[in-house]
Amino acid sequence: MDILRRHHVSSYGTGSQPLVFSHGFGTDQQAWQYVAPAFAARHRVVLFDLVGAGSSDKSAYDFARYGTLAGYADDLVNLLRSLQLPKVVYVGHSVSGMIGVLAAIEAPELFERLVLLAASPCYLNDGEYPGGFEAADLEELLDFLNRDYRAWSDTMVPNLVGGDMRPELVDEVLASFSRVEPAIARQFSRAAFLSDYRAQLTQLRVPSLIIQCAEDSIAPAAVGRYLHERLAGSTLEILNTTGHYPHLNAPVATISCLERYLGTPLASA
Repeated sequence: MDILRRHHVSSYGTGSQPLVFSHGFGTDQQAWQYVAPAFAARHRVVLFDLVGAGSSDKSAYDFARYGTLAGYADDLVNLLRSLQLPKVVYVGHSVSGMIGVLAAIEAPELFERLVLLAASPCYLNDGEYPGGFEAADLEELLDFLNRDYRAWSDTMVPNLVGGDMRPELVDEVLASFSRVEPAIARQFSRAAFLSDYRAQLTQLRVPSLIIQCAEDSIAPAAVGRYLHERLAGSTLEILNTTGHYPHLNAPVATISCLERYLGTPLASA
C-alpha cells in the first residue's frame, strides 16, 4: 500500500516551512485539531496516524516491527523521504517525541527542529532520575491495561486529560482510545512505557523545544528538565497546566510556545 494511505496523511496550509505533527498513545491526528490550524497561514501543516492508530491501515501493523519504538521511527523517516519535503519542524506528543528523537538521530538531514510535547525518554524512576513510576506501579498499570483495555481507558483518560477535565474533552479522548484495537494498545503501551532512551539523547544534533506540563503524572516536569540538560541546543518551556495533553486542555498556551520558538532564529534556538 502507498505510504501516504498507510498513514492516512493529510496536509493543508501555505508556506515553505513544513510543520509535521505526530500524536501520542491512544489518540490520532485529530488530537491536533485545536493547535495545527493556527499555523496554516505560514506553514504547510502535515498530519498522519501512526500505524495501528486512527485511520491508518491496520493491516500494516506488524507485531515484530512495532515491538519497540524503532519501527515507528523508521516509519517516520520513510514517510518524510516519501513526502520529499524541505527540512521539517516535527512536533511529537508523548511517545511520538521519542520517536522523533530516534528518527532525527537516524536521519538528521530531514529535520530542522524538533518539538517534544510532554515527552519522556524513560518512565521508570531510576536512582536520581525522576521518571514518574516505580517498577511495581508501572507493571500494575500495564497489567490492568492487559486485562481490560476499555476499563483501563475509562480510569486513566480523565487523569491524562487533566486541566479542568471538561467532559467533552474526556469524551473526545475516550472515543479515540476506543478506536485502537486492544491487542495493538497492549503492545504499544509496553513499547512506550518500558522503553529507556536516555543513552541516546546525547546523539541528537537537531535543535529542540521541550514543552512540559507543570503537573503531569505520565511525564513529570522534572523529566523536561532532564531532557533539557542532555539535549544540545534545546529550549525548555513548562506550561502552568495539569495533565498530559496540553494541546487539548491548553491549546492557546501550546500555540504560544510554538510561535515563540518558531520565531526564534535557528542559531539562537
